[in-house]
Amino acid sequence: MMANERKRVYAWEFPVRLTHWINVLCIIALSITGFYIGNPFIHAVSSTQYIMGWMRFIHFTAAYTFLFSMIVRLYWAFMGNKYASWKVWFPFTGKRLSDLWGALKFYLFISKKPPYAVGHTALAGLTYLFVFAIFIFQIISGFALYSIVQQGTIWMILGGWLRGMMHLQTIRLLHHLAMYVILAFAAVHIYIGWVLDLKERNGLMGSIFSGYKFVTGKEWE
Repeated sequence: MMANERKRVYAWEFPVRLTHWINVLCIIALSITGFYIGNPFIHAVSSTQYIMGWMRFIHFTAAYTFLFSMIVRLYWAFMGNKYASWKVWFPFTGKRLSDLWGALKFYLFISKKPPYAVGHTALAGLTYLFVFAIFIFQIISGFALYSIVQQGTIWMILGGWLRGMMHLQTIRLLHHLAMYVILAFAAVHIYIGWVLDLKERNGLMGSIFSGYKFVTGKEWE
């Protein structure tokens, strides 16, 4: 392949793209309804409107959908292609460590060369590991809060045990703070995606819809 020739590479398989967009919709729904549950900003004018009830219903429905999406994505981290593999979340080999440092230099304005990988860059992989951990905490802390009104062994297993480790108000506070961290990550995630797409011209932003990216012969090698 010529150095400047472009190759169409199928990077993001359907389960990766599907769970990505399910997560996007769930995070939007969970953030809006979660903020409302914590600080109601719409008040019912009659007892039949049941606004809080609907907000809770949407929140719980989105939460279970998000949990299912996370399970599918975790499964695909072991069954999918190399770009979806769990291994990209741990950039601790020699080459990946070098790429990690290169990415940090770019984002700290030390280097003008953007990080590149057909799949996730080393820094992106490490960031997703951190975000994945926050997602897990949100699920567990959410079940911990839910276990207040739902008694039973299953709820204690899913998250109720967390109430034995920290105060309920601490769990609620961390649950809310984690939401803001996720929203901040989403904003930075979109910004970085657009910047790299404009610099590399490889279809990065479009790839989350089609699954395909375009790489040169040198990059493919």
